[in-house]
Amino acid sequence: MKCTFSRHPTDQSGYVNIQIFISIYWTPSVLCAILRLFNQHPLVRYLLNWLGLGTLVGILSGSASALFLALLSIVTDFRDAHLWLLALLPVAGFGIGYVYHHYGANSVKGNNLLLEELYQSQNPIPLRMTPLVLLGTIFTHLFGGSAGREGTAVQMGGSLADQLTKWFSLDAESRRIILICGVAGGFASVFGTPLAGAVFSLEWMLNRRFQAQSLFPAFWTAFVAHWVCEWGWGIGHTSYAIPEVASHTLTNLLWIIPAGMAFGLAARLFAETGHLLGNAFKKNIAYPPLRPVVGGVMVAIFVYFTGAYTYIGLGVPRIMEAFETPLPWYDFLAKTGLTGLTLGSGFKGGEVTPLFFTGATLGNALSSWIPLPLALLAGCGFVGVFSGATNTPLACTVMGMELFGYEPGIFLGLSCLVAYIFSGRGSIYTAQLVGWKRFLP
Repeated sequence: MKCTFSRHPTDQSGYVNIQIFISIYWTPSVLCAILRLFNQHPLVRYLLNWLGLGTLVGILSGSASALFLALLSIVTDFRDAHLWLLALLPVAGFGIGYVYHHYGANSVKGNNLLLEELYQSQNPIPLRMTPLVLLGTIFTHLFGGSAGREGTAVQMGGSLADQLTKWFSLDAESRRIILICGVAGGFASVFGTPLAGAVFSLEWMLNRRFQAQSLFPAFWTAFVAHWVCEWGWGIGHTSYAIPEVASHTLTNLLWIIPAGMAFGLAARLFAETGHLLGNAFKKNIAYPPLRPVVGGVMVAIFVYFTGAYTYIGLGVPRIMEAFETPLPWYDFLAKTGLTGLTLGSGFKGGEVTPLFFTGATLGNALSSWIPLPLALLAGCGFVGVFSGATNTPLACTVMGMELFGYEPGIFLGLSCLVAYIFSGRGSIYTAQLVGWKRFLP
């Protein structure tokens, strides 16, 4: 074909010929050049590959979190309007235990399964983990169990992400990265903290085996999942605030050290309580479906006779109160015990929101002795106890700044670091590699 140009401004045939020439000759050339670049440059291939896979994982995990958060809001409102549902918690426990025992396979390991597969890739994470943990957590909250939501979102994200391993025939290293993407997407979308979600997935899952090639996929997936959940599906997240931040003097910073020590010890107590009660249920009750029945009875009796409805479910209203007004000093102990009973006996859900509850209420109590603003101490406890219980001080510091702003960042970071050190080898995840902390008591 011959390309001609019209000299007359009103003659459009030349422009049409140019467009035809471009479409026939240039487009294939450009595509071939891109393909050659893709094949010849590993960095370009890496970026395009993980842009695509990260987008898929982000859409899947963000949508799953959106569905989960919407259902969780519905059942929480329904439970709060019908508190008699707590009497049926043992019945719900038997149903959850029975389904997991007969159909859950290794899904019962929860977050520890993700860690095991990351460290030693052996078996695919079953797709069934997604509906099982989703429904199990929803029923736990509907009938008054004390649990969180992070574990559910992370497990759904990891399970959905791992399905891409077989769909795209990924090798072992790529599978490890896509699991990290699943965790990042689940965490980021359920809390609305994309930066913390990415850092958490890297810090929590790799710990002693940090690999630079995981950085871009984790951050990209976290942002996609957050966008899909919040803007795509219109699911909002809880807002927190620290209205008053103390000046950055040496004295004020030093006061964070004893607070951080308390947060670390509380994190250790939270983790050990869950492990102790979980082992006790396994040791004394041979048939797994009966464990949540007994645990449900114990939780229901305690809450009924003490009127402690504040401590069931997520406990978000109490967390928000911790930033505003003095609360009973024992709130953090009550939440620790009830969460240990709920999850240790076999109910489903996460630990992170109960950790937020524990930390915020402990920080609230410490404001009676430590001369720092109440909300600041509640915020430091919010992320500090989480840091100590999960061994992720960097992610928790980033999360604190995403939630509370950057002004209290130095207080939050110091709190997370001290809590991380003083929590010892404690971790709510038994399969987690704790790095240098293995030398601690």
